[in-house]
Amino acid sequence: MTDESKRRDDGNKAEAMPPVSPKPPTQRPELPDFWDLRFNTGVIPWNAGGVPAEVTSFARSFHRLRFPAQGDTDAAHPLRELRILIPGCGHAFEAACFAALGGQVTALDFSAAAIAKAREVLGNWPGELLHADFFAYEPPSPPDLIYERAFLCALPRKCWRDYAGKTAALLPAGALLAGFFLYGEEGKGPPFAAAPETVRDLLGPFFDCVEDRASLDPLPMFPGERWQIWRRKPASFPV
Repeated sequence: MTDESKRRDDGNKAEAMPPVSPKPPTQRPELPDFWDLRFNTGVIPWNAGGVPAEVTSFARSFHRLRFPAQGDTDAAHPLRELRILIPGCGHAFEAACFAALGGQVTALDFSAAAIAKAREVLGNWPGELLHADFFAYEPPSPPDLIYERAFLCALPRKCWRDYAGKTAALLPAGALLAGFFLYGEEGKGPPFAAAPETVRDLLGPFFDCVEDRASLDPLPMFPGERWQIWRRKPASFPV
């Protein structure tokens, strides 16, 4: 067979192959349709139904962690005047907790169904609840804390570099990325677990890990969950 004949033959085979159908939006976790379906049908095994013990303890020591030279502050409102951003907030139980302790809280989710559930939980609260895409969101002032739970592990791994870059871009030096990170075998998801070296590679260029321990009460679907606090490095470490 001549080269020209082979090219024609290969071209005919390619034309004969049926096109690959893309997954529908409800099967793509990078799209809100995926999460709308699950919130609307009650398939939400990641819902903890309350605030993890680590969060309350962390909130009461957060000012000292954020501003070490200043020490502790108002015991009743330890988060007073501190700006907190919660991406992928879901039901937003933690948002209510942070706001009750004085924090200026913005909770957001790109799923309209998740926002509807959060409104039921939050009621008439003093914070801000936004139907928005974290990757397109620009806060009016830099946050002191980005709280993480079940957001990174909900994102397909192709989005993880964008997550690391966005959190680093939003947080000033000394600010914190804190919450729960899911570790385990990097198989199918969601949830998408991560190997420890993967998270170090993602966050290490921008953050120092200052606390790392196993979750006190992980959800059944998050057996490898760890509580971690990452402090933003100085501006000499660019995004």
